[in-house]
Amino acid sequence: MPRYEYRCRSCGDAFELSRPMAESSAPAACPAGHADTVKLLSTVSVGGSAGASGPAPAPGGGGSCCGGGCCG
Repeated sequence: MPRYEYRCRSCGDAFELSRPMAESSAPAACPAGHADTVKLLSTVSVGGSAGASGPAPAPGGGGSCCGGGCCG
């Protein structure tokens, strides 16, 4: 289940809630009981490695800024 971050406008505390995506924009009360909260924009970081072969080739296979062919 996704986790969403919220901030309370009354006390300033930030908190997270796990809830279904269908309920992501539903109102959320802060742990202190305040109802004036706002959902924060979260960023996602994905880690990993490209493997032994190195980075993946650019889309289009040309390697230029637009995939080859249209810019010289």
